[in-house]
Amino acid sequence: MDVKELIKAARFRTLPLSVSGIIVGSFIAASEGFFNATICVLALLTTIGFQIISNFANDYGDGVKGTDNDERVGPQRAIQSGKITPKQLLKVIKISIVITLIIAVSLIYSSFGKDDFLNILIFFVLGIASIVAAIKYTMGKNAYGYSGLGDVFVFLFFGLLSVCGSYYLFTKQLHFTIFLPAFSVGFLSIGVLNLNNMRDRESDIKSNKNTLVVKIGTEFAKYYHYYLLIASFLFALLYTMIHFTNIYQFIFVLAYIPIVKHFIVVYKNENSSLLDPELKKLAISTFIFSILFGLGVIL
Repeated sequence: MDVKELIKAARFRTLPLSVSGIIVGSFIAASEGFFNATICVLALLTTIGFQIISNFANDYGDGVKGTDNDERVGPQRAIQSGKITPKQLLKVIKISIVITLIIAVSLIYSSFGKDDFLNILIFFVLGIASIVAAIKYTMGKNAYGYSGLGDVFVFLFFGLLSVCGSYYLFTKQLHFTIFLPAFSVGFLSIGVLNLNNMRDRESDIKSNKNTLVVKIGTEFAKYYHYYLLIASFLFALLYTMIHFTNIYQFIFVLAYIPIVKHFIVVYKNENSSLLDPELKKLAISTFIFSILFGLGVIL
């Protein structure tokens, strides 16, 4: 097995985006007097595990289905390159699942102990659901990424579960305003997926991968993208105004400077294949947003 190719398949560049929701949820919990370093670290590691499983599974699913081919725009994938076989990658996926489950169980125990059966059960089920969602995006006959449901699952897991779930692990409670920054992170995360799908639209059509972009077309996908970015800002702004105590809470606005530049690039774009560099820019901007938003609530 080519170790270098396997590391590439893990797609470490996606990890900052995957932990953005955990960062936001942890900062908000800390601002309310709830924080535990062990829970924070284990939550980050669990989320990273889910993301790596998803990346391996996406490579496997698109590879065996032939979606990753010479017509695809973007970096070459592991199975596509021929340096890793489907059998080898499937074995790596199984090992990754076991490791991530061990970390997730440790996280649940650190948060709830051994006597809070209801919360233990709920978060164990959520953990299993996260793994299933990571795998089923492109793997199997009924892969939801091939029927245009990827955006929904990204919103649920990268937005709602990531922010609200991490917040609950610290505080054992939820209030309605916690959903506002969860929406922001969720919408920005969908934006990254939407960019990816705009870039891959032509090859996805030929591979019968019916993403939302394939279904609505590039023009409407661009409008959809604008709404995602604007809505992410408005929900963060609403949360800040509801909980306003000082001007530092608006520091997250700085993260929207590169997002506005990105907005303009997408608006002017006439060739979706040229959007590949924007994926990294929006993902990093989302990570920066999570840091700045978090700092704003504790300053």
